[in-house]
This record gives sequence, structure tokens and C-alpha cells, in this order.
Amino acid sequence: MDYETPLFFRVMQYAANADRDVIDMVSGNPDWGSPPALSQGLHDYADLGGDEFQYPPSEGLFELRQEIAARRDVSVDRIVVTNGAGEANYLAMAGALERDAGDEVILTDPVYPYYPGKTKMLGGRPKYVPADEDGTLDPAAVREAACEETALIVVNTPNNPTGAVYDRESMAEFVAIAEEYDAILVSDEVYDEFDYSGTFTSALSFDSDHYVVTNAYSKSFAITGFRVGYAIFPEELVAGAKTRHMLVNVTGPRPSQYAVLQALRETPASYHAETRELLAERIETFTDALDEAGAAYNRPAGGFYVMARFDGFPGTLDNVFRLIDEAGVAGMPGEAFGESRGDWLRFALVTPRATEAATRLADYF
Repeated sequence: MDYETPLFFRVMQYAANADRDVIDMVSGNPDWGSPPALSQGLHDYADLGGDEFQYPPSEGLFELRQEIAARRDVSVDRIVVTNGAGEANYLAMAGALERDAGDEVILTDPVYPYYPGKTKMLGGRPKYVPADEDGTLDPAAVREAACEETALIVVNTPNNPTGAVYDRESMAEFVAIAEEYDAILVSDEVYDEFDYSGTFTSALSFDSDHYVVTNAYSKSFAITGFRVGYAIFPEELVAGAKTRHMLVNVTGPRPSQYAVLQALRETPASYHAETRELLAERIETFTDALDEAGAAYNRPAGGFYVMARFDGFPGTLDNVFRLIDEAGVAGMPGEAFGESRGDWLRFALVTPRATEAATRLADYF
């Protein structure tokens, strides 16, 4: 099987080698800083030594799993702590495809590129359902695409790259479709703390054994390098997920889990509220500049990505390189996210220079 280097890395490498100053709006590495309790947790951990520097339980520190279980109102036995949301999604998708309930995987278009990459790696067949113009996913279109060979439906809310947030009615329908076709809904909710619409609904709101919810603290605590995520499985899939996790990783990093646990216990809700306020301001400034440049765009209801379309400037990799060289702004080509947004570019608003980037784009176009 052939594996291609993800375009993210090619764009970042090109920007790093550019002969000019470049504002990085490629990947979702938060710039606003992690909560103080997290740093303190690392300091506290460093003083423990001895047994505490050895392997943690493979499925994750029990206290961390307890904390997650209490917050999500689920049994602790259903939780596996993973190396970020990436592994959580991998375990969920692998479990769904191992059920011998088909090999078809329903994905959205545009789509986060790692979902189709994992689908192919696991031997699944992707089937794409185009999102609406505003980025939302019509449950009726998902139902029309589903069939007896559908093993898996993957949704991401708030969505990367469109910024759409799926409301309660939509999520209820996605769960119902999974039940009807004996499929597994994988609901990637890694951006759940970045909902500006007030309509975000977790799949956990519904009583069903046909979904896996995945999440991580990479974005919400601004710690993409810590690699602490988790998946909440139905009883049918949790044992297999724990075995696969153990065989692939043995376990996850103990210091990171210890620090995340302390941050969960001690970080006030105001930390997330202030982050949402910061990002809302960036979205406003950035989209104002897009208006000035005459661009079409999706105003995100969640997350921190903006997709934009400039007349006569399709979202190809070559044009992304051109934008780096001539405007000093690095974004992602729309073609990286599927066919339906091939004329678009995606920008991550996780830089303190977002306003400067907006000005550069407005001037350039």
C-alpha cells in the first residue's frame, strides 16, 4: 500500500525554507498558552520519582479515566486514554471495520485528510457526502449514502476545516442512521470547547451502543505535544480497542497524563471562555479582511479555521506556495480536504499575527 506524505508537512517545510517572513496559518498549534495548573502538574510530577516514572496502566491512569468518566457521565471501563485524538480515531475506526459489518466508510467532503488516510490504511472503502455550502452536513444526505455495506460513519463537530457545528437534531439522526445500518458512528469532538454557536451536541447525549466518541486535550489545553486523548467505546468494542492500543503503543506518556489530570481538576471555566473570546475576535478581524479582499468564506461556528475562496486563485498546492512567496502567508490548499472545496484555501487562526496575516491577504488580493 502506498502512503503519501500529508500535505501539511510539505507546506510547512516550504514555508520554513522561504526567503521571506511567513505567517504560519497551516496547522492547528494553539498559541495562547496552556493553563498554569498544567505546568504545575509537570513540576509536581518531576518530584515524584521511583515507581511514578514507570509504565502507567495501558488504558491510562485510573484517576484520569475516573475524571473523564465523571465529566462525560459514562462508565470508566469504557474509556481508553490514547496518544491524542489521532490514535483515538484510529482505534475507533479499526474497531468498527473489524466487526464484519461491511467495509464502507462514510466521510464528509470537505474532510480532515487523516480520516481517508486511516480508512485506506485499515482496508476500508471511503464514500464521500458533500457538505452544504455553509459547511453543515445534511443527515438526509448521509442516510441516502448509507447501505448494508456501511461499517462506519465519521463526523467531526465542531468541524475541521469548515467550522460547522452539528446541532442536536443532526447528531440524533447520525446516531439513528448508524443504528439502522448496524454501523458505528465515530464522533470526533476534539474542538468541543470552541463552540461559538451554543448548538454543539455530543453523541454522548444519546443512549446507543452504535457510536464511539473521541476527544483530546491537544487543542483545549493548547498542548499538542503532550499527546493525551481518549475514546469512549461501547462495551462491544472496548476490549478490542484496549488490546490494539497495548500492541501498538504499550501505553501513553505518564507525565502528560498526570499533568492533564491536575489541569482538569484545577483549571477554571474562565480559561476556555477567554480562549473563545480571543478566537472570536480573530475570526471577526480575519473575515473583515476577507470582505475587503472580495473573498467568499465560511464564518466558523466552531473551531478556529476559516475557509476562503478568491476569484481566479484556486486552492491548489502551487497557489499555496505562491501565496507564501508573494504574500508571506501560509495556508492549506482546499484540494487537501477533498473535491468540493478545491477552489478554496484554509487558514488556521492560531497565531498572534492573525490580524497582520489578514492585512497581507487583503493587500495581496
